Amino acid sequence: MRLLLIPFRAYCTRVTISSNSLIAHYARLGQIHNAHKIFDQMPDRNISSWNSIIAAYFQNNQPWEAQKLFDRMPDRNIVSWNGLVSGYVKNGMLNKARKVFDSMPERNVVSWTTMVRGYVQKGMVSEAESLFGQMPEKNVVSWTVMLGGLIQEGRIDEARRLFDQMPEKDVVARTNMIAGYCQEGRLAEARELFDEMPRRNVISWTAMISGYVHNQRVDVARKLFEVMPEKNEVSWTAMLMGYTQSGRIREASELFEAMPMRSVVASNAMILGFGQSGEVVKARQVFDQTRDKDEGTWSAMIKVYERKGLELEALELFASMQRRGVRPNFPSFISVLSVCASLASLDYGRQVHTQLVRCHFDLDVYVVSVLITMYIKCGNLMKAKQIFDSFALKDVVMWNSIVTGYAQHGLGEEALEIFRDMCSMGFAPDDITFIGVLSACSYTGKVEEGLELFESMKSKYQVEPRTEHYACMVDLLGRAGKVNEAMDLIEKMPVEADSIIWGSLLGACRTHTRLDLAEVAAKKLLQLEPSNAGPCILLSNIYASKGRWRDVAELRENMKARSVSKSPGCSWIEVEKKVHMFTGGDSMGHPEHPMIIKMLERLVGLLKEAGYSPDGSFVLHDVDEEEKVHSLRYHSEKLAVAYGLLKVPEPVPIRVMKNLRVCGDCHSAIKLIAKVTGREIILRDANRFHHFKDGLCSCRDYW
Repeated sequence: MRLLLIPFRAYCTRVTISSNSLIAHYARLGQIHNAHKIFDQMPDRNISSWNSIIAAYFQNNQPWEAQKLFDRMPDRNIVSWNGLVSGYVKNGMLNKARKVFDSMPERNVVSWTTMVRGYVQKGMVSEAESLFGQMPEKNVVSWTVMLGGLIQEGRIDEARRLFDQMPEKDVVARTNMIAGYCQEGRLAEARELFDEMPRRNVISWTAMISGYVHNQRVDVARKLFEVMPEKNEVSWTAMLMGYTQSGRIREASELFEAMPMRSVVASNAMILGFGQSGEVVKARQVFDQTRDKDEGTWSAMIKVYERKGLELEALELFASMQRRGVRPNFPSFISVLSVCASLASLDYGRQVHTQLVRCHFDLDVYVVSVLITMYIKCGNLMKAKQIFDSFALKDVVMWNSIVTGYAQHGLGEEALEIFRDMCSMGFAPDDITFIGVLSACSYTGKVEEGLELFESMKSKYQVEPRTEHYACMVDLLGRAGKVNEAMDLIEKMPVEADSIIWGSLLGACRTHTRLDLAEVAAKKLLQLEPSNAGPCILLSNIYASKGRWRDVAELRENMKARSVSKSPGCSWIEVEKKVHMFTGGDSMGHPEHPMIIKMLERLVGLLKEAGYSPDGSFVLHDVDEEEKVHSLRYHSEKLAVAYGLLKVPEPVPIRVMKNLRVCGDCHSAIKLIAKVTGREIILRDANRFHHFKDGLCSCRDYW
């Protein structure tokens, strides 16, 4: 009979071990129900079985169920108690872990080390130090955990003293100390430790190489990399990122091609590296060749498109990412929101906003600021203000976003009121705030308020005026017709006038036909930006308005000689999440060209009946009046508005964007189009927003 019991016990032991392995397997998969089912079906449970199921519940973030099982255990050993402490630590419940630790019938070095590690991981290094000092015995792991805590806090000299006290220093402790020195930029001490190591592993080598990379010593890192006895994926990636982060894309590309294994992190770094150097095609090639793409891969490529102004490609890639079931990460959401803002793609922006709410990213102050900016640039100021008002933990960036938003929409008084609220609530305005409020004064003709705010910047708010603030003041004075005062300010400025300032003056000269100062401003601009066609175009406008066609012709010849060309006027409109682009004088490329022309012809008739007469002064060519009228009719913003009337249902506002400043004739025409059609039209040009309704514009014709 006894002979039969021996194999039966062996069989039970094998079943128990197998079941414990299955419990751990299901726990890793997140299938806690199946893990518990295996536990319930076990014919013979031992302490290890109970420890396994308790660990499974902790692993699946169910600490209270784990505690219930622990309380039901018929027998416990020190491993059971350590598992309970460790489980609470892993679930971030330090107070509960400490209560269990204090109530343990006996403790070993693992118990103490687990608790010390918990404090270190939570950043509670002082508590960790106190407990570490009470430890009756310490092993190399205990010392290394405490060492890591001091390094984590940047207390590198204290870490070194602790390191020197260690009775045994393993490769992990030495590597941590090297990484700590590198983190603080103390490379000589790190290298000394590295050279003294009796035994190094691939992690030690990689830590030293990463230290050089982190401190912009890429060439030294490469020399060390070349003599490594063995390299792993992390080593190659660390060296690669040294090149990409320092902008040495050619060397990065060569190293990437030589890599025996290409991690997804390396591919992501190359995508961003190629993107930063403007090589978008190569970035896309790496993206397409990356087999196991993660959310970082998609995010990197979307960011490259966004930064290089390829907004439509960014949106298409984001849509493709979602179709494949890849969950967007934080950076990809930010990039796509920026794209939506740039394109004024309101429908897409709303969709992204909904996803942000689902992912709980909408509680982040930075995300909320980007959301506010997106709605502002899409022309939905009311929604932007609603988000701003509903968010309690505002910061200066958020206040700046809403102040600038009201300024861009021509609501100067409201922008100033928000600025006053900001100051009264104890937020100190910064240089960005003043760009917003000074712009608000400029766009609405509040000269006195603007001058007063400018004077108070340094005296009251301790903000030193920068070039951008002087540009706002030149713009403010110039728009108000005070062109001489604007010129005086430029001459007395303590900083050198840049192209923005001279551009503001030239724009004012165009509005108020001051040819004398326009020629001065244009000359300065051509010195600063010889390849920029803008100054020539504006000066040409002024010559044309005076009928000086010979001067216009000479300017154009000079532009041709210097290979300077005018950026074409371009407008776009979003309809059903698709962006439709129009360039001046051309809608032929649009599949619905005949319908657009038919709508334009209808509008021409309605405008004539309403008393509209095209303003030929906005056509630069020396041509007859009939040709001028034809040219004005097909400006890109008119084409986009016509398409909006065809496709955007009432009462939804028609939202049009333009890459340049809207011309005066189009401004007058769109006011009347809004009146005769009874539609609200929102136009965002290169400078600001124009809200057209009932024959009026929000800018009150002051723009």
